[in-house]
Amino acid sequence: MTPSSRRDFIKKIGIGTAAISLGNSLFNNSAMAASAKSYRNIIGANDRIRMAMIGVNSRGASMSGTFARQKNAEVSYVCDVDERAIPKAIKRVAEAGQTNTPKSEKDLRNVLENKEIDAIYTATPDHWHAPLTIMACQAGKHVYVEKPMAHNPAEGEMAVAAARKYNRVVQMGAQRRSAPILTKGIELLHDGIIGNVYMAKTWYTNTRKETFLKPGSVPSWLDYDLWQGPAPRMAYQDGLIHYDWHWFWHWGTGEALNNGTHEVDVARWGLGVNFPKRVSSIGGRYQFQDDWETPDTQVVTLEYPGATLLWESRSCNGRNVEGKDRGIIFYGENGSLDTGEDAYQIYDLKGKLIKEEKAADQGNAMQGRNLASPSLGMDSMHAADFLDAIRNDRRPNCDIELGYKSTVAMLLSNIAWRVGRDLKLDPKNGHIIGDPEAEKLWSRTYEPGWEPKI
Repeated sequence: MTPSSRRDFIKKIGIGTAAISLGNSLFNNSAMAASAKSYRNIIGANDRIRMAMIGVNSRGASMSGTFARQKNAEVSYVCDVDERAIPKAIKRVAEAGQTNTPKSEKDLRNVLENKEIDAIYTATPDHWHAPLTIMACQAGKHVYVEKPMAHNPAEGEMAVAAARKYNRVVQMGAQRRSAPILTKGIELLHDGIIGNVYMAKTWYTNTRKETFLKPGSVPSWLDYDLWQGPAPRMAYQDGLIHYDWHWFWHWGTGEALNNGTHEVDVARWGLGVNFPKRVSSIGGRYQFQDDWETPDTQVVTLEYPGATLLWESRSCNGRNVEGKDRGIIFYGENGSLDTGEDAYQIYDLKGKLIKEEKAADQGNAMQGRNLASPSLGMDSMHAADFLDAIRNDRRPNCDIELGYKSTVAMLLSNIAWRVGRDLKLDPKNGHIIGDPEAEKLWSRTYEPGWEPKI
């Protein structure tokens, strides 16, 4: 999306974030209900886009309501391997004001075969993101895929290729790309408000607890074989589903991709960089001695041509940095810019605040550790951008290629951590140079019959 078209779209939806405060209490008073009604009528196209929501246990349930609120969009299907999740998502759709009850489905392949579905949203586990994106593009569906858009770099490249081959709109769930005030801050950076920007610092903090897995029987409500999908089969263990798979390499990508993708995407956007030329990653599982495979503490340095990007993660020590549980700071020759939500602050070289702007509706401010939706307002704007991109045959704010560049940066950070050394990279495409052991982690093996192909 070009800067001018981004500004035009944001003007279209950005009539004040108070008009896009779409929390669970949205319809509890007439003023907010009127704002929601106005918002639903912003985009003028008449064609109804029929959505299928795939993976609706937590994040997907929230986004089911978000998409149901969009003008001329209908949540036609909700799909999940956990039969308990489906009625919860259907309830969210009804609460959003949609009168048609979505159909329910367990097997996403049946959804993809349905010719009436125009687009899918997916909040499945990480190991499903790229394979499902590829399958959906092949089936003629547009895709909104949550971050990270891939479990490994090779399948990420394939997903980008599939979007281009089948000419589908594919949006990664980096909602900050559609936040109007943050976008203004990034444009000010690019216009030189703090001069040459040469460094970005990003961080994420939390207070996660131990994770212990133990042998168990597959619950009656779960299709575990379909949950595993493209991943080689492993025995079911209690404690893995529905969240703690994040900390195991077979399915997840750790905190670096679970949360770091968001901040690093904004940092890369602000710095105006594509692929790094070197990556360093140190840390470990320090807080607990449990079953986690990924680090709970990680410090990453990504060296780009002309700029450095830092990411710090503390999964088990929630002390804030600069007063925030997560965020981004850009450093330049004339000052710095802080952001991370739909706001920004600009400081001079001595740390004096010289300019500040934030969303009018602070009731919808960022909740950095909210698993379902850190910001319902940004969710809605990003969903609106996705639907508008479909209607107008354009690239969305976080087109899959942009999402891939941010995703691969953190995937490479994990590879560097796993092999225990810095990686030298080709800045033209991010490929690893001269390290055969690390290159083996560029891709993965798949369950026979589930290999992604384009």
